[in-house]
Amino acid sequence: MTEQKKVLLSVWWDYKGIVYFELLPPNRTINSDVYIEQLTKLNNTVEEKQPELTNRKGVVFHHDNARPHTSLVTRQKLMQLGWDVLPHPPYSPDLAPSDYFLFRSLQNSLNGKNFNNDDDVKSYLIQFFANKNQKFFERGIMMLPEIWQKVIDQNGQYITE
Repeated sequence: MTEQKKVLLSVWWDYKGIVYFELLPPNRTINSDVYIEQLTKLNNTVEEKQPELTNRKGVVFHHDNARPHTSLVTRQKLMQLGWDVLPHPPYSPDLAPSDYFLFRSLQNSLNGKNFNNDDDVKSYLIQFFANKNQKFFERGIMMLPEIWQKVIDQNGQYITE
């Protein structure tokens, strides 16, 4: 029996699709330094793929309140990039489109799958993302106001649907 290991996926997406993703090397966790490296790579990808956003300072960024996301150096990096950051109330994971939308779909597609190595995982992810059309990603982003309203209506409680 082979030992199962987990792979950490970091992914950024918008209403058009996946902007950038990476798999963290084994035994590496996300801290502020790693997150800033990722934000730099993300910004380079945005400049390359969607220059219209960086030219008019149109990046509106949403992430949760994990420590690496809220650290001083991360906030400074985001300010340096000139991105508008949407506020994320504490203890509200339901508000992240990746949690309520993208990862749910990905998890369903991964059920029962095993991979031999990280390259196989990456290939699978590339294929998974490529098979989602723009309407899929658009729907995930457009659901955001509705999800936020549900959280407000439930006084910040988790959404259990």
